[in-house]
Order: sequence, then C-alpha cells, then structure tokens
Amino acid sequence: MATLTSAKRLVIKIGSALLVDRSDGALRKDWLLALAEDVAWLKSRGTDVVLVSSGSIALGRGALGLASQDLPLDQSQAAAAVGQIRLARAYEEALAPHGIMTAQVLVTLEDSANRRRYLNSRATLNHLLKMGVVPIVNENDTVATDEIRYGDNDRLAAQIALTTGADQLILLSDVDGFYSDNPQSNPDAVRFEVVDEITPEIEAMAGDGLSGLSKGGMITKLLAAKTATGGGCAMAITEGSAMRPLTALENGANATWFTAQVTPQLARKRWISSMKPQGALTVDAGAEGALGKGKSLLPAGVTKVTGSFERGDPVEILATDGRKLGQGLCTYSADEAAQIKGQKSSKIESILGYQGRTALIHRDDMAL
Repeated sequence: MATLTSAKRLVIKIGSALLVDRSDGALRKDWLLALAEDVAWLKSRGTDVVLVSSGSIALGRGALGLASQDLPLDQSQAAAAVGQIRLARAYEEALAPHGIMTAQVLVTLEDSANRRRYLNSRATLNHLLKMGVVPIVNENDTVATDEIRYGDNDRLAAQIALTTGADQLILLSDVDGFYSDNPQSNPDAVRFEVVDEITPEIEAMAGDGLSGLSKGGMITKLLAAKTATGGGCAMAITEGSAMRPLTALENGANATWFTAQVTPQLARKRWISSMKPQGALTVDAGAEGALGKGKSLLPAGVTKVTGSFERGDPVEILATDGRKLGQGLCTYSADEAAQIKGQKSSKIESILGYQGRTALIHRDDMAL
C-alpha cells in the first residue's frame, strides 16, 4: 500500500465540507491551520504539494447570506467571486508562518482538454513547484456552468495530478473510503482497503454524495480514480475532518487506495505515443544523439519541418534517413518551427518577436 512519505509529488483535493462550517458558512480556521502543518511536514520531506480546493461558493454563500439549498447559476457564480478571494487569502495566511509561498491558479476542465491551454497550465504549475510554491488550484466557478452544476473538483484534481506528473492524489472527503454501498443507509456496507482494478462491479457500487455542502459524490470520485490511475497516479479517498488529516492517513487512518499499474512518466509517454501526429520534425545526427541521452529537442537540431500543426499538437521526430525516432507535443506552430529551425534558442525572440520556450519539444512531452 502507498505511503504519503514515498510521494515525490502529491496533489491533495479538499472538499467544501471540510473547510466551511455548514451551520454558519464560516471558514474552519483551526482545521486549515492544522492542514498547513501537514503541508509543511510533507514539504520538509522533499514532497511537492499541490492543493485543489473547493470552498469558494460555500464561503461566498455564507458571506452573502444566501440560502443553504442549491443556488441558481447566477447566484453560484456571484458566491464564487466573493468566496474565492477569501479562500486564497485563508490559504496564504495559513501557510505563510511555515515559510511557504502560495499561488492561486484558477482553471476549468477545458484547460486540460485543450492541448495548447494544457501546455500553458502544465508549464505554470511545474515552474511554481520548482520554485517551492504551493499552488492552490480551484475551478474558475465565476464563469463555469456545468462545473458548478455537477461539481467536478474531484475530476479536476485528477486532471491536475496528471498535468503535474504527480504520483499520488489524496481526496480529503466526508467519507473514509469507497464502500460497497452507502454506509449511512446500509450498515452492512464494506469499505475497500485497496482497489487494484475499477471493474464494472466496482462502478455499480458508486452512490450519491453524503454531505450538503459537497456537490461531488462517489461517482465523481470513482471517475477521478479512473483518470488518476490510468495516468500512473495512485489515489486515496479518506475522511478529512480530523486535525492534521494527512498525518492521520500516514498513521493508518481509514482510507481506500486505488493503485496505479504504471509510473506517471510511462503513462504519459504512452498517451503521447497514441496520438495521431499532425506533422514532423527532421533532426540531424547531433540532435538524435542528444535525444538518446534524454535531452529536449532544441531548434538548432532541426533540419526540416513538415505538415500543418499548431502549438501543443503531436508531431513525429524523424532521423535524417527518415526513421521515426518518436513523437512529442510541439511548443510552436509549424510556421514558427520553420522560422527557428537550425537556430540557437537565444535567437528565438529576435526571429519570432517574442520570448518563446527554449525547446521545440520538451523531454517531458516526448515519447521515443
């Protein structure tokens, strides 16, 4: 079974019911301060941490004095706008005493589906993590529609886990794992310790959410597990209301772990390999040798650009004799790649008129 201290990069999803007191809509500050201690503990062990947090609508609802039942879309968006600034400030104030800087990252599921926006999100998140920052990720509920209606922060957390190459995803929830049935209505329901494969039988056991504040139910958690484990990221569902819930999980608190069969890196490379290439980059012998050593593909090593593709599209990487060396996601369009091929990366800005990325294909976006 996985342990938190073995994770190199960890994504933690935090549900609304954990952050916001359902009686008055106020922030559960003591709980958040205890969570901050857990984050500091993990970072002290060398683990990168990303927090995917619900709570903006719940906080905004309390601040605006809105009804506790489901809100119309316009009121949900207004509540999110009011609550988001409070949510970001709360995390900043909780983590700052530990010397941890935070960053607010607002995304939607479209940012993972669109390759160009995906590359932008991935680059931003990875750069923040390299600088030791803890990103606080939330859906942009002020403009979202179906995201608010169905509450997909569980799935968003899984997408963020894959985007950042995390090896573990923890869903801090209002339930302590995945059960064979709803444990509140069926006392004979059995909690699974480990799920190695999400079978149709497992899927049939998923039920509705149990809390009034959290919109995501067990179905969305199971969808998150399928996304995460398919991308090489193990996932756990655990009850998070205890103080320092991550320490509790490490010490054996109830949870269900969904295991990943491959590493995030291998899963990503399989995904890239499965895409239909939109063009090709032919490289010289020097670049071929560098790629064999795990290097990124720089413009200087490219001798020919073929096809019509946009930034983020998959392209083949060809040797001078036409052999396919692999393929990857190109950081430039075909027109831009043709302009900078054979040139040093330092000349990209003078050629294109803007400061672009150093590599045509980063090694993390390449499958050889």
